[in-house]
This record gives sequence, structure tokens and C-alpha cells, in this order.
Amino acid sequence: MSNALVWLRRDLRDHDHAALYHALKQHAQVYLAFVFDTEILDALTDKADRRVEFIWESARELKQALQARGADLIVLHGAAREEIPALATRLKVSAVYANRDYEPTAIARDEAVRQSLAALGQSLFLFKDQVLFEQDEILTQAGKPYGVFTPYKNAHLAKLSPFYLQAYPTEKYLGQLAPLPPQAMPALTSLGFEETNLKAMRLPTGMAGAQQLFNDFLQRISQYHDARNFPAIKGVSYLSVHLRFGTISIRQLAHAAWQLTQTGNEGAAIWLNELIWRDFYFQVLYHRPDLQQGTAFKAEYEGLAFLNHQPWFEAWCAGQTGFPIVDAAMRQLNQTGYMHNRLRMIVASFLVKDLLIDWRWGEQYFAQKLIDFDFAANNGGWQWAASTGCDAQPYFRIFNPQSQSEKFDPQGKFIRKYVPELAHLNDDQIHAPWAAKYHKQSLFNQGVALNYPRPVVDHAIQWEQALRLYKNNVKPK
Repeated sequence: MSNALVWLRRDLRDHDHAALYHALKQHAQVYLAFVFDTEILDALTDKADRRVEFIWESARELKQALQARGADLIVLHGAAREEIPALATRLKVSAVYANRDYEPTAIARDEAVRQSLAALGQSLFLFKDQVLFEQDEILTQAGKPYGVFTPYKNAHLAKLSPFYLQAYPTEKYLGQLAPLPPQAMPALTSLGFEETNLKAMRLPTGMAGAQQLFNDFLQRISQYHDARNFPAIKGVSYLSVHLRFGTISIRQLAHAAWQLTQTGNEGAAIWLNELIWRDFYFQVLYHRPDLQQGTAFKAEYEGLAFLNHQPWFEAWCAGQTGFPIVDAAMRQLNQTGYMHNRLRMIVASFLVKDLLIDWRWGEQYFAQKLIDFDFAANNGGWQWAASTGCDAQPYFRIFNPQSQSEKFDPQGKFIRKYVPELAHLNDDQIHAPWAAKYHKQSLFNQGVALNYPRPVVDHAIQWEQALRLYKNNVKPK
């Protein structure tokens, strides 16, 4: 039997791993490699990037796990499309195994690697791993991809069964790992990056970190449907970054949720629904690769004449809009790289329909800042908020930031954490410190909150302008 190389990308684990399982089953010895791809890293302008540090820490943990078995993870730094064929040649393997990616740039990279390997007489084999159903596995009766989530979800759930949720039993075959002496791993600084506040945030990394978070969430999952919308309480799983980089398997998560739904666990059913949204956005991107070029999913919304007022955008980025819930959310993002999902919807709606700024500006800012950034979900979420995407909210649905704040942070706990200059206000004042409805005179005029900016816009006025913008600038279908 020949040897093989498993090329890890967004799947930094040694268990329940499709490509690794198939390679171990088919070959005498199997090597594992990860590439810090300069084609990706060179595009990152912030060299204190939490994502790179998270990957580095997770790769180091995986190395240690493999070393305990007498193997190792080969970690490279360079262009993956060049490094992988070169490594395959050095190791004299007959094939490279990897899990399939769905972003157009990744598909192009994989095709380049396939061609390079073919010229050397080697093969590239790709497998489904990061989703439950991919590509054309869930289609309408007419054989078309779904553009609306609910019928997609229904078809997904109808097909979902224990067969699709079973783990790949890699542990049975890890004896096939190629023995290696300890391999050097480039330091974070040698990659051109520096440490962030990741450790101070106490965000667990790697396979062990993912399992720790999942075990904790399973104790709370039955309350998920009630708790998930409130950013000040511990209601969500916090597993998004681990799903993004594959330190835990989507099958493990979905299997646990699916089993609990069989017992009537409402929280698990809602969480499984969120995992299906993730699949949905991946299949949308697969069928609409032009989305990566900034195209609106709905062509009639392509030419919206956004105002794109730069000072307002800068205020939004900095968390200085004068709207406390928006500012708290943006400061959470800037300080931690994470933002609660309810807040992502609020700040996206605010940017597009209050500030009248192109959704692509916000999409790009999130791409720079989110530690769990995933193009498919990020694009899907922004186009949903902007009413330009598949199954998006109608353009006339515009979140009121004050009422959203009062509903989902009623005691202002989240706001007080990230906008401490408002901490002295009472629970009514903190949602709208400018509002005279609570006072004979605005707090700003009393000098109480002068260290916090006045609202950059009037929501009621912007609501009317947003409606006019969409009505007057929509192209005919």
C-alpha cells in the first residue's frame, strides 16, 4: 500500500475527520500537514489578528496530540498551492487527501493543486466534512437550489438521519500515521503576526477547548430558545470559531442536537435549526460563486444608491454612533473579535437602513474583525439585513435600535459592560440617553452624559429615507 498526505485546512482535529479517515483506510502510512497560506495571510492588514493566533494555538495542540502517537503535524509557511505539491513530492506519497471547501477562491486553489499533483503522477481526493449536506444534495423537486430557508430546512430535516450524523472512526486506524521525529513549527512572529488578547479573553482553543465549550453548552441547551437573543446572559454555544476552523466536527454537534430533538428538547431543535442555516449559506455560495465578488443575490437590488457618508461609517466602526446598543456591540467586536448573533443583526440593520451605507462596507469590516469569520455566513447575514439576499427580511422591515435594546438588554447589563460611560444611568435612560421622553430635559443638556456622543442620526427620519432609497432605486426584475 502506498503512502498519503492529509492536507488540513479548516479541520484542525484528529477525530471524526473524513479526509483523514479515508486516507488511513487506504494507505500504509499517512502524513498530516497544515500550511499557513501566505496568499491568505498577506491580505490581513492587522498583524495582531486573533484568527491567526487561534489557528496557531490549535495547530500546536494537534501537533502535541500526534506527537504522543509517534507522529507529527508538518506545519509550513508559504503559498499552499506550491507548498503542498512540493511536500507531496518530498514525502513520495501517491495521493493528497483534503476536505472540500466551497469558497470560489479555495476551489480555484484546490484545482491548481490538483493539476500540479497530476503532473507529478499524484492525485488529490476531496471529501465532504464541514457540512452535513453539500452542493446538490438538497435540491427542490425541480432540481434547483433553494433560495428560501424554510423549505430548505424542511428538506434537510427530512433527509437527516443517523447515517449522515455518524462519526468517522479515525481512532481505529491511527496506527497508520507515519512515524516522524518532532517537526519544527514556525513561531507566530515568524509568520509576521503578534500575540493578541486571546489568552486574556480565556477563549479555549483547539480540540480540547471545543469539547470544553460543547460540554458546557449541553448543560444549557434546553434553554437556548429562550436565552439565545440576550447578549448579557450566557445563552449561546460560543462554538462558532471552533466550527470555523474545524476543531470540532459538525456531525458531533448536529448528532447531539438531533438526538435531543427526539425527546422534545425545544432548545436543541432551535440550535439544530441554526446549524442548518450554516449548511444553507454554504449551498447558496456554492451555486452563486459570484457572491464573493460583492454581487447582490437579488439582481434588482444591485444599484441601490447608498449615501455612504464616511464619518458615519467611522463612528459605526468605532462604536461612537450615540446609540448605546449599537456602540456596545461594535466595541465588543473590536475588543474581542466576537459579536453576539442578535447584535450582528441590529448593527447591520443600523448601518444599512439608518446610516444608509452600503452593506458591503459592513461585510468587509466584519471580515477583518470577526474571529469566526466565514464568508458564506457573513455574506448571507449581511445580505439578509440589507434585504438584498436570499430569504432576506423585506426592505421595509427596519430594526429600531432603541426598542431592540429595551427588548434584548432590558437592564442594560451588556451596554454597561462595553459603554461604561453610561453605567451611571438607570435602566430606562441607558437605552436612549438623548430621549426627552424620560426627562423634562435631555440628559445631554443636563450635562450628565456629555462624554458620550449625541446620536449621529434621527432614527425616524432615517427610516423614511431608507424606504425612499429602496423604493426609488430597485431595478425591475
